[in-house]
Amino acid sequence: MKKWLDNIRKPNKDMQTKNKIINTSLIMLLGILLGIFSKWLDNLGINDAIWWQHILGILDLRNVFSDIGIWLFLAITISVFSKTPLRASLNVFLFFVGMTVSYHLYTIIFSGFNPKSYMMIWYGITAITPILAFICWYAKGNNKISIILSSLILAVMLIASFSVGILYFYFKSIIDTLLFLGTMIVLYAKPKNSIYSLLFAVLLVLVYSLRLYI
Repeated sequence: MKKWLDNIRKPNKDMQTKNKIINTSLIMLLGILLGIFSKWLDNLGINDAIWWQHILGILDLRNVFSDIGIWLFLAITISVFSKTPLRASLNVFLFFVGMTVSYHLYTIIFSGFNPKSYMMIWYGITAITPILAFICWYAKGNNKISIILSSLILAVMLIASFSVGILYFYFKSIIDTLLFLGTMIVLYAKPKNSIYSLLFAVLLVLVYSLRLYI
């Protein structure tokens, strides 16, 4: 099994333990800060007379951070740029732990209520992130398995970033479009692989859309 996985993408185990701890700690800190920032945006009443709040309103960051797209993009990025699939699992898991716990605590302390049902969904997502991140790490490889994995990831991002159907295609926002393009860049290995992955992803989304007509 190990040899088969190494043929898809070979882990880099040269990182020193000290650097591993620092990198993973920074990733978890990023999750904590983004969790707090996301809830702070939820609580913020936008005043267009204040220039920086006007910019936040134009960017619609409140909805961006309430949507799944940005969290998928961050998880994919953390995963594929980790040195090994096991580190990808750890890094993504701790990122989501930091994000969900800080968001939950901020809501309880500063918003005055406890969204248990909503947070259980995110805690459930967090629990399965190690498995998903482990698999996602191999999407950065250079063979057919990597192309299949990249296609699946891009298909999910297509659905998250755009309104897509058999007979329609609508842009949700500039940021959603940038997140999709960013995902393509993150997963890029070779031009041919990227083209195949995108074409297969579009096909998967179209097949998925057929469920509405069956």
